[in-house]
Amino acid sequence: MEYRSLIVVGRSEELRVVDDALSAARDGRGGAVFVVGESGIGKSRLITEGIELANAAGMALLRGRASAIGPSVSFRPFTEAILHLLRTEPVEPSALGSYATVLGRLVPEWCDPPAGPAVESPVTLGEAVLRLTGVAGQGRGCLLALDDLHDADTASLALLEYLIDNVDRQPTLLLCGLRETDGAALALVRDAAQRGRGRLLEPARLTRADLRALVGARLDTGPETVPAEALELVWAGSAGNPFLAEEVVSALVQEKVVVREGPLWVLPDRADPVLPPALARPLATRIAGLDERTRDVLSAAVLFGSRFPLAVLARATGLTEDDVVGLLRDDPAGSLVEPEDAGWYAFRHPLGRAAVLAQLGDDDRIRLAARAADAVDSVHPGLPGEWCELAATLRLAAGQRPAAGRLFAESGRRALDRGASTAAVALLSQAWELLAGDPASRADALEQLLLALAEDGLVDRALSSVAALDRFEGLTPARRAVLHTRLAWALEVAGRVDEALAQVDTARALLGPDAAAADVAVIDVVAAHLAYDQPGPDRRPAAEALARRAATVAESVPLPVVACQAWLLLAAIARQRDAAEATAHLEHAHSLAVLHRLPLWELHALVRLGNDDALRTGDLTRLNRAREQASAAGSVTARYQAEAGLALHAILRGELAEATELLDDALDATIRFRQAETTRYVLLLRVVLAGHRGDRAALTEALTEFGRRRGDVTLHAPRIHGLAGAFCALLEEDHARAREDLALAAHHEEAGGDIDHLSGRFGLHLLLRVVDGTAGRPEWRAVHADPAAALRWDRQFAEFARAVLLGREGKRRQAERAMVEALRIAEPYATSRHLALRLVGEAALDDGWGDPVGWLRAAERYFHRGKVPAVARACRALLRRTGARVPQHRAGTDDIPARLRSAGVTAREYEVLGLLAGRLNNQEIAARLHLSPRTVERHVGNLITKTGLPNRIALSALALDVLGPGEPSLHSTMLDLVQETAADDTFA
Repeated sequence: MEYRSLIVVGRSEELRVVDDALSAARDGRGGAVFVVGESGIGKSRLITEGIELANAAGMALLRGRASAIGPSVSFRPFTEAILHLLRTEPVEPSALGSYATVLGRLVPEWCDPPAGPAVESPVTLGEAVLRLTGVAGQGRGCLLALDDLHDADTASLALLEYLIDNVDRQPTLLLCGLRETDGAALALVRDAAQRGRGRLLEPARLTRADLRALVGARLDTGPETVPAEALELVWAGSAGNPFLAEEVVSALVQEKVVVREGPLWVLPDRADPVLPPALARPLATRIAGLDERTRDVLSAAVLFGSRFPLAVLARATGLTEDDVVGLLRDDPAGSLVEPEDAGWYAFRHPLGRAAVLAQLGDDDRIRLAARAADAVDSVHPGLPGEWCELAATLRLAAGQRPAAGRLFAESGRRALDRGASTAAVALLSQAWELLAGDPASRADALEQLLLALAEDGLVDRALSSVAALDRFEGLTPARRAVLHTRLAWALEVAGRVDEALAQVDTARALLGPDAAAADVAVIDVVAAHLAYDQPGPDRRPAAEALARRAATVAESVPLPVVACQAWLLLAAIARQRDAAEATAHLEHAHSLAVLHRLPLWELHALVRLGNDDALRTGDLTRLNRAREQASAAGSVTARYQAEAGLALHAILRGELAEATELLDDALDATIRFRQAETTRYVLLLRVVLAGHRGDRAALTEALTEFGRRRGDVTLHAPRIHGLAGAFCALLEEDHARAREDLALAAHHEEAGGDIDHLSGRFGLHLLLRVVDGTAGRPEWRAVHADPAAALRWDRQFAEFARAVLLGREGKRRQAERAMVEALRIAEPYATSRHLALRLVGEAALDDGWGDPVGWLRAAERYFHRGKVPAVARACRALLRRTGARVPQHRAGTDDIPARLRSAGVTAREYEVLGLLAGRLNNQEIAARLHLSPRTVERHVGNLITKTGLPNRIALSALALDVLGPGEPSLHSTMLDLVQETAADDTFA
C-alpha cells in the first residue's frame, strides 16, 4: 500500500502568490513566479498545484522541464512545453503569422527551420513563444510551467530572460522551478526578482506542526492521532524537508516501525524506535558513484558531525578551500550540504549524513578521523572553545582512546568552569571511561567529575565513586586526599553533613601532620562550610577561623576556587554582625572569580550578591541576572538557589502567586536532581509563604513536610517563628501569639549564636513592642545603632516604630515625616506595609497624630481584597471608633480608584460621578440609576465634600477629566487623576 499525501501543508502563502499571479494573467497582466529551494523542498509540488489551479480555471497550459540526463539539447524545456500544448490543444500555425516559421525550429511539423542568424536568436524565438502563449491564452490566460531550470542550457536561459522582460503585457504566467544551486539560472531569476520582473518564492522547511499534518495525511489519519514517537522519527529523518518526510513515512510503514491497529497508528516496540537503515541506501548508492575527491571530502566532513568547518576540512583533505567549495557545490554533494555560518557548512538532512556514513568503511573512518583531528590541532592551536571537544570526538573515532579521554576531560573542566555542569558531567564521565589505563589522568578527571556532580545535584553518583577511589593505584596520599575532599564538597552541597565530615577526616588522615599549607587549605574550606552547618553557638567562630585560614593560603598560592569558596562563607558569617562587611566579602569573591576567569564561581558570587542587594535595598536586578546566567550556563545548583532567593523576595513583596509558582518549580526540580539542601530551603520558604498568607493549616502542613525531609527545625527556628509564625499570627489578629513567636525566634537566635535577619529582631519585634508600650527610645536606639539592622525589610519596621514613638511624644510633624520615610522604605513590601498601616494607624488614633483614618482605610481595603478577614475586620472596628464611614464593600466598590476610595467615596457615589462626565442633570441621573432627584443631590453634595472641590462644575470637570466625554457604563473603572505611589495610598 502506498501512503501518499494528497494535501499540501505549510505552503499557504506560496499558493496564494501563485493563485494571485494566475488571476492577473487571466486579466491580461502577465508575470513570472520563481520557486527556488533545496532538493525535496516541494518546488515541483508547488508547480503542480499551480497547474491544477490553472486547469480548474480553464487556462491554456504549456509544461516542460530541463534535464541533465543525456546530451545537452538546446531549448529542451520550451520544446517540451510547446509540444505539450499542441498535443492537448492544436494551434493553427496561421494564427501566428510569420512567427510560426520561427517556431518551426521547436515544432518540426510546422515547417523546416529557416537558415540564418534569426533562427538562433533567443529574442526572435522568445517573441514567437510569447505570440504562441498569447494566442493560446486569449480570453482565458495561459500558464507556461518550467521545472528543473538549474539544468537548463544557456540558450534556454537566454530565451527565458527575454520572456521575463516582456511577459507583463501578455495573458501569460511564467511559473519556474529551480534548485538553489549557484549557477546561471539562479543568478538570472534573482536578478529578475531584484528588478521587479518577477516574484521569488523560497519555501522553508516544514515546522513540526506542518510535519504532523503531512504525516497525518500520508497515513490517512488526523494530525492529532499521529504518534509522537513517529513524528520525532520523521523529523529526525527529514529535518522538515517534505520529500524526505514522505520517504521516511513510507519506510516506517514498510518496515513496520509503525502499524495500524484499528483506527490508530502505533509503534509496537516503543523501547527504542529508530529510523530504518533502508532510508539511507538510495543516497549511499549515489554517493558511491561520485568521483574520488568529492567522496573523500564528504567522508571527512561527516566525521565532524552534522556541521563541519571549511578550513579544517580543507587541511584534512589536502585541498584548498576554493577546491572544497567547488566540490561541495556540485550535485549530488550540493543537495546534501549547505553553507551555514561563516566558515562552516552543514548537512541538510540527517539522512544525507547517514548515507555518507553508510558507505564509509572502518579503515577509512579511522584514517580520515585521525587526519581531521590533526587538522584541527594545526588550524586551532591550543584547541580553544568548541575545538577541544571536536578534537576529542575525532580522536575517539580514530581509535585514539587515551588522547580522546584527556581531551574530553579538558572539555569537561572548561564546561564546569563556565557553569555548564550538566555538559561537564557528560564530558567527564566519558573521559573517566576512556582513561582506564592512565590512573593519574583518570584521577584528574574524577576530581573534576566530583565537582560537576555536586554542582548538578547528582550526589548519589558522587557517592558511588568512593569504591573507585579505593581501587586507584599509584596515587600519592595528597592526591587521594584531594579526591576525598572533592567528594566531601559534593556531600556538603547536598546537605549530607555526617557523610561529608567522614570524607574530610579521611582526607586529613591521608595528608598527615606535616601536610603543605596549600593541601590543607583545600580541606579547610570544606570543613569550614561543614562547621557552619552544625547546630550550636560555637559553630560560627570555628567556621570563620577555618575559612579565614583557607582564604589567606588560597590567595597566596594561589588557589582561586578555594579562595572564592572561603570568601562566600565569610560573607554569610559576617552578615551576623555587619551587612556592609558581608557585602564587601561578596564583592571580593566576585572580583577573584572574574580575575581568574572562573565563570562558575562568578555565578555563585552573583547569586549571593543578588540576594544581598535584595535584602539591603530591595533591588532584584542582580538576582534576576544571576538566574538568567545560571539557566544559560546550565548550572542547576546556582539556578535554583537564585530562584529560591527570588521566591523569598516575592513573598516579602506580597507577590504570593509568583512565589508559589517559583517554589513549586524549584521543589520539583531540586527533588528530581536530589539537591537535598536546596530542597529543604525551598520547603522552609513554603512555611514562610503559608505564614504570609495567614494560612495556619498550610503553615503546619509545610512545617511537617520540612521536618519529613530532614529539615532542622531548631536551626531554622528564628525564621520559622519570626518570619512565618509571627506574621501569620498578625494576619490572624492574634497579637499575643505574634509576640510569643517573636520571643521564641529571639531565644533560638541567642541559643544558636546566629542572627536571622528576617526573624524580626531588628524590625517587626521592635515595632510590636513600641506599639504596645514595652519598648521606648533606648530600645529603638540600640537597634538603630546595630550594623546588622541595615537591611531594608527590618528598616521599614524600625522607621514605623520611630514614627509611633515621635507621635507618642507629641512631636506630630516629626512623626508624620518619619511616616513618610517609613512608607518610602516599605514601598516594595505590600503586605508588610499595609500591616504596619494597621498597627501604626491604631497607635496614631490613640495618640492623636497623622492620618489614622486614611491609613486604616488603605489597610482595610488591601486586606479585604487579599481575603485576610481578621485584619480587615480590625481596621473596620478601629474606623468605627473614629466615627468615620466604614466601607460596605458593595458591588462595584473594587472599581473605585484608591484615592477616591480612601476619601470615602462609595460605590453609588462613584456611579453618580461617572454620569456627571456626560453633563447630566439630577433628574437625568436619577432616571438612569432609578433614584429620586433628592437622593442624587445628596450624593453630589457628598462628592463635593469628600473630594474637596468647590462646586458641581468642578466635580463634573473631574469626571470628564477622568472618563473623557461620553456616557460611561455603570461601575466603569476610572483612571486615577494623579498616579498612585506605593508609598502613599491615601489622600494627602
